[in-house]
Amino acid sequence: MNISPSKLNTFLMFKLPAAYFTGVRTKSLDDTTCVVTVKHRWINQNPFNSMFWAVQGMAAELTTGALVMKKIKESGKKISMLVANNNASFTKKATGRITFTCKEGHKIDDAISKAIETGEGQTVWLSANGVNSDGVEVSAFNFEWTLKVKS
Repeated sequence: MNISPSKLNTFLMFKLPAAYFTGVRTKSLDDTTCVVTVKHRWINQNPFNSMFWAVQGMAAELTTGALVMKKIKESGKKISMLVANNNASFTKKATGRITFTCKEGHKIDDAISKAIETGEGQTVWLSANGVNSDGVEVSAFNFEWTLKVKS
């Protein structure tokens, strides 16, 4: 399967329904960048009338994970991927449409190349920042992905 925004959104519907039903959607994906949006709605709100942190986390993780999936597909190798660690900070209430962006595809290239060369598992930290429609950052997420060539 060629990984594209529409195929990722269909994938969400069947494999990650919580993300799909809360409105997480991939908008663009290329070699270096992935953009995912989610709109604050009744189904994804917290008691403080803003977006629940876990919904933001699903959108942020998808930005990094979609890039990893795309790079693994392009490598032609069978490589396992798993989040080992993550952290986040929240700086403003998330209301309206929040756009998460990861621009670190080059880091994944390096980790996959090293995993293939050495046969050893590699880790890579990827960040995804969420901004509102005014361009103000509302949250910042970091995910440590582990990559290992399957034998």
